Amino acid sequence: MPQILENGEQVKPLEKAVKLLSQADRVLILTHKSPDGDTLGSAFGLCRALLKLGKTARVVCADPFPKKYNYIFEGLKLDEIQPDLIVASDIASVELIGDGLAQYADKVGLCIDHHPSNSEYAGFTLVDPKAAATCEIMAEVIALLGVEIDSNIADCLYTGLATDSGCFRFSNTTPNTLRTAAMLIEKGADSIRLNKMLFETDSRARLELQRMALESLEYHFGGKAALITITNEMIEKSGALDSETEGIPSIPARIEGVEAGITVKEKDKGVYKISLRTGLSLNASDICAELGGGGHAAAAGCRVEGSLDDAKQSILKAVKREIEKQGMKGENK
Repeated sequence: MPQILENGEQVKPLEKAVKLLSQADRVLILTHKSPDGDTLGSAFGLCRALLKLGKTARVVCADPFPKKYNYIFEGLKLDEIQPDLIVASDIASVELIGDGLAQYADKVGLCIDHHPSNSEYAGFTLVDPKAAATCEIMAEVIALLGVEIDSNIADCLYTGLATDSGCFRFSNTTPNTLRTAAMLIEKGADSIRLNKMLFETDSRARLELQRMALESLEYHFGGKAALITITNEMIEKSGALDSETEGIPSIPARIEGVEAGITVKEKDKGVYKISLRTGLSLNASDICAELGGGGHAAAAGCRVEGSLDDAKQSILKAVKREIEKQGMKGENK
């Protein structure tokens, strides 16, 4: 990360972020809407670290926390606070904060994130796009705060590290990712229990939703792209919670020969969230950027307004352009 100037002196962004946290006594930590393991793990990891320093801290989200992550905040009693610092954890843009926390959108003093598409809306932004997860960065922040990582903090940070790297299978996994994971296990992260719970345990409702999503599977461009659909009707019929759709967008990209795995998920009426997972030949972030979204090279997303067919055609056209740009062979359908 490049250095910055403060009072005429060069300061590393990591040190600046730690200074902001050290100077604050009451810290409110925001997580993004539709919370996942990384936003919750990094936020509660930081929250627990600040509490160990004797500070007051609280984590909030516009949406309910998924039940499967209850262990992350187990035992914490967090009261309402009047913050002197608001921190956004794993939130690339103000739109991801959600309507329920919109009052904080222009008051974020520090953002800690790993998305290269971060819009730098905060007073100060610590972003490292080479990190597999925000939890990877947060581990460094907590260490520089002088907090000894205990098993509770380790579980929080391991959760985000594992979920955002696909249990260390995705292309964003680096040697530092694995070193950080090893350190967290040494500090008490229960990796065996967490891996089982996060990657090998599903509710019946989620499996039913996954079955229906797979029934919608379409192939395009000679099999280079695979697309599935998740509608609100499917979610209602399956009995699954909205949070249980997490992980399903990675399924189309697992199919042999597929370079672009696309999931089109209905949100509000006339609004669809598109999740894109790509192989090494395509850049998911570049594709989604054409539709106003962003993310990482191998995993990105965007939102499209209109009908379901509009959403499908929009992302397929963007994928087709990238396929042609890369000189990849494939029929139109």
